[in-house]
Amino acid sequence: MQHGDFVDVLDVRPEDQSTYVGVTRQDSAKHHRAVVEGSQMLGQAIVAAGRRAPGRRVVHASMVFMRPASMSEPLRIHLDELSSGRNFTTLAPQIRQESKLCASGIMLLDAMAPDAIRHAAAMPDSPGPDQSAPHDMSMPGYDIRFVDGAYTGDPNAPAGPPTIDAWVRFANAPDDPHIHAALLANFTGNVSIAAAMRPHPGIGQDQAHRTLSTAINAITIAFHAEVRADRWMLYRHHSTFAGDGMTHAECRVYEEKGTLLASFTVDGMVRRFSADHRQPNPRTSL
Repeated sequence: MQHGDFVDVLDVRPEDQSTYVGVTRQDSAKHHRAVVEGSQMLGQAIVAAGRRAPGRRVVHASMVFMRPASMSEPLRIHLDELSSGRNFTTLAPQIRQESKLCASGIMLLDAMAPDAIRHAAAMPDSPGPDQSAPHDMSMPGYDIRFVDGAYTGDPNAPAGPPTIDAWVRFANAPDDPHIHAALLANFTGNVSIAAAMRPHPGIGQDQAHRTLSTAINAITIAFHAEVRADRWMLYRHHSTFAGDGMTHAECRVYEEKGTLLASFTVDGMVRRFSADHRQPNPRTSL
């Protein structure tokens, strides 16, 4: 799949006033688990919300993923308008595939206003994209570079702190603010579980869906500024908790000059398969 095709995936089509349809990826047969990433569904819902409430910017987006969605079938995003006033619009997206509910959430959109006050958390002191190694994550159109080689699937890699910094950009994104916000959101589900695994020797991403059952259960994003996903963005993924089969990460996204673009949290699952388990069907279970 070319990167233009991926923009096409995020750019959902209106079916009626409240429902949007997302096309599927054309290379689903190449994937070990041919399921839609939860962060992709969140990105598609952000675009749908922006189309539903033109002239307003998504400032909060939260979604819970309760059932995997297959890459081979279209997704339908229904937006229930909970409120719409002079400043804010609140929408509740539900994402279904065939008759099954896959994800549900809440979106807050703002007409925006001049600053009354302003401050932001400072960008971490981290090597830039030119000092970071490129990494192929099979995400067409994305240029991804990890600081200090911290992202690895190898369970025998040296342990480190539960933090992974990544530089990310999508070079040829169209001039559409909702697509740029969706491109930022689409990467929020890719690294937080790896950050949670990093302090634990003998545990690595390569074990996911083999000896470890992993999944993203929920993502919440606050957007603090207009996003330009075609420029370098620094994602700081910091896992603050792992236990009871769950992980939690508190993360931030900065533009290269230091502006805080977004803050997000991710709740994930990391659980051992039983010794006699059979590989779960990715279309029917997490």
